[in-house]
Amino acid sequence: MLVLRLLNVVAPAYFLCISLVTFVLQIFLFIPSMFRDPSATSLLSPALLHGALFLFLSANALGNYVLVIQSSPEDLGKGLNLGQGTEVVADWLDGSRSPGSALPSTHFCRLCARVTQRHDHHCFFTGNCIGSRNMRNFIMFCLYTSLACLHSLVTGMAYISVALSMSFANPLAFLTLLPHSISQFFSGALLSSEMFVILMLYLWLGIGLACAGFCCHQMLLILRGQTRYQVRKGMVVRARPWRQNLREVFGKRWLLGLVIPVLNVGSDNHKQKEK
Repeated sequence: MLVLRLLNVVAPAYFLCISLVTFVLQIFLFIPSMFRDPSATSLLSPALLHGALFLFLSANALGNYVLVIQSSPEDLGKGLNLGQGTEVVADWLDGSRSPGSALPSTHFCRLCARVTQRHDHHCFFTGNCIGSRNMRNFIMFCLYTSLACLHSLVTGMAYISVALSMSFANPLAFLTLLPHSISQFFSGALLSSEMFVILMLYLWLGIGLACAGFCCHQMLLILRGQTRYQVRKGMVVRARPWRQNLREVFGKRWLLGLVIPVLNVGSDNHKQKEK
């Protein structure tokens, strides 16, 4: 439990550090140095377009990240008819209260010390549980983080191709880039800054693919009307149309959430909370 609590503090700091490094490399190194086209107009220059795209992706990723943290799980027993707070904690900890006794998929998280309605999992990178209140923002956070990492990967590869005068036309060039770079770095033929960028390329690739895969897996569960907690516990859910499952998570104003980080307004869960 101590290791999990430590991870719950270190993981968000690690994510924010990676985000800061990515922002600095993109804005002050990649985009200004690679996309210099004197024939292009100032409004349609590649540097300006790529900069605007990166800022859009980063703003949505960080905006939804903040909303996931702000949309915290329910307080102990608040609005869930679970009884008084201290009694609830004792019941959940000693196992006398079953997870489905109050609401479907209701779960008490020891790390958050709170109860989450439609609990999916505990996200260490946000230090928060993912449930009915922040599921939509969490999916948007994963989506835009994946896109921002893949965009950084492309611009970083363009920078390396110019800095090292190499071509990535051959797909094997990227796979062999790291071993060759390590040998050149220790032989003194490669600068430390260039080696750092190459290491960041593989980090962006890993984070981007992981977030994209997790987002696709989460969408499949939403279409089936399930959560990861329900699948892990073997809970049987009532079959419903996939459109209704999507509407419950994304709400009727789902298109607005694709371009602007907003709270989960217009969903069925939000309406029930207001009532």
